[in-house]
Amino acid sequence: MTQIVTLQIPEPLYQRLVNTAHATNRPLEEIMLHALKVGGPPDWDNVPDEFQVDLAALDRMEDEALWKIAQSRKTVADMERYNILLDRNQEGTLTDAERTELTVLRTEADCFMLRKAQAAALLRWRGHHVPLP
Repeated sequence: MTQIVTLQIPEPLYQRLVNTAHATNRPLEEIMLHALKVGGPPDWDNVPDEFQVDLAALDRMEDEALWKIAQSRKTVADMERYNILLDRNQEGTLTDAERTELTVLRTEADCFMLRKAQAAALLRWRGHHVPLP
């Protein structure tokens, strides 16, 4: 037996559910029922503003694209340069240009990790088993 319920929900939540329905090629009603059973899709509202646009875009991605993000890795070259700059920063020997570069690399690394975590959380929410790294 089912019941029909009329419910007003905030526009941002509705849009996230619509985006998920489109990305997964599933009916909106199915997505909404899933959200009622297990909770809403993983939230990105509490991350710094500079990362919210990137994380919000993940809601519209199909599962295959999310898997690529969740399983992505930084290159050895990226990590080597970042580690060199971190060491120089700890030693207090960074130039102004290197300090700027380190700030950019740190922001990129933060965004990379947040995207990976959000992609994995979305995949879990969509019902996939996502092994821990």
